[in-house]
Amino acid sequence: MSTARDDHEEAAADIAAVEQANTAFYEAMERGDLDGLSDLWLPGEDLTVSCVHPGWPVLTGRGEVLRSYALIMANTEYIQFFLTDVGVAMTGDTALVTCTENILSGGPAEEGSSLGPLVGQLVVATNVFRRTPDGWKLWSHHGSPVLAETGEEEDEEPTV
Repeated sequence: MSTARDDHEEAAADIAAVEQANTAFYEAMERGDLDGLSDLWLPGEDLTVSCVHPGWPVLTGRGEVLRSYALIMANTEYIQFFLTDVGVAMTGDTALVTCTENILSGGPAEEGSSLGPLVGQLVVATNVFRRTPDGWKLWSHHGSPVLAETGEEEDEEPTV
């Protein structure tokens, strides 16, 4: 018979494992490691994986999702993720991770330069993981851009 303490320790271990899988996902992207990234997604097509990159249509199926990451990696010289507002919710063998991706990325270097232009972007993301015999695997990733605020009030009353 399990005690409340055992249940709490088991839940804490599951949350730590999900957080580690989530971190591994972003680290594989930063390294441009398509094989490592592929290992993090659910294998086979039993449960159709899905992905939405900011500004892209829904991608379904493991092959289509992994091709999108190959394309992104091939066209991104540099990318780094600073995750904030990370939250984990779990039920049974499914975990939901929400976070803000503070992304710094760069394209190819311009002529005469050793580094291409760097661009910052904010994306809110939801990553859904499933427990498997091989650990927690990504089932779905959805990223939506955060619209920047200008700081100006649009509804300002004209001064008389």
